[in-house]
Amino acid sequence: MRTTVDAEFGVRVTKPGLAAISVAAVRADAGELTVSDAGSARTAEFEHGTRAEVYDLSEGEHRVTYHGERVLHRGNAEPVTLADIARYTRPSRYCPSDRMGGLLPPGIGDLDGARARVQAIVDHVHNRLAYVVGSGGPTHDAIDTLLAGEGVCRDFAHVCVALCRLVDVPARYTSVYAPGLQPMDFHAVFEAGIDGRWYVFDATRLAPRQTMLRIATGRDAADTPFLATLGCELDFLGATVFATTDEPLPRDDGHAPVVLA
Repeated sequence: MRTTVDAEFGVRVTKPGLAAISVAAVRADAGELTVSDAGSARTAEFEHGTRAEVYDLSEGEHRVTYHGERVLHRGNAEPVTLADIARYTRPSRYCPSDRMGGLLPPGIGDLDGARARVQAIVDHVHNRLAYVVGSGGPTHDAIDTLLAGEGVCRDFAHVCVALCRLVDVPARYTSVYAPGLQPMDFHAVFEAGIDGRWYVFDATRLAPRQTMLRIATGRDAADTPFLATLGCELDFLGATVFATTDEPLPRDDGHAPVVLA
């Protein structure tokens, strides 16, 4: 199965300077990123295949376009390293697990095994939160989302990550392209360390996990923005995202272990 992705967004730069763009699918077979009226990019590489292209943007409007393709090959799950355990069980900016003890549903911490605890968390978040386009906000963390009872994909992922860390399961936040997502946009899911391997989960259940393509991975959304200013000032002018497959989408019951491509 081949997945094809196209993303486009515009910015209006009011103060020239550097900006980092992270929209390339990890391990794409083919990919092209262009930024209008900008020079050559410098590449910053991070863990798990995440990379950002850094541009020096002049004042004015710029259009960013990305096209990528990848044939999906379901490989082995990535191992959870000791460094992963140390990093992805700690609280982070949007996943303050150290302040969420009273928000863990009763009984989850007593379940036998990481897989059972993770699945109970995913089911709880799916049933507890309403997916509302435009809800949440850039400063909302997992506690804010639980108290509000609603959010978008990043909020669902943050709550799951924080609750997993609370019961000592390493969990990391991942931005993806997700064929079948409605409404189509950049999407956020999370990965949990189960039996020494990373598996992907999505409490929104809005798209099949089997055809998602990884873009960026980190502790939470602070580590994985598709656009970040590094000295410039700009206004975001909106984005369009399309992710499709050349075969029918698979069914996803939300419970089977899935490895993120």
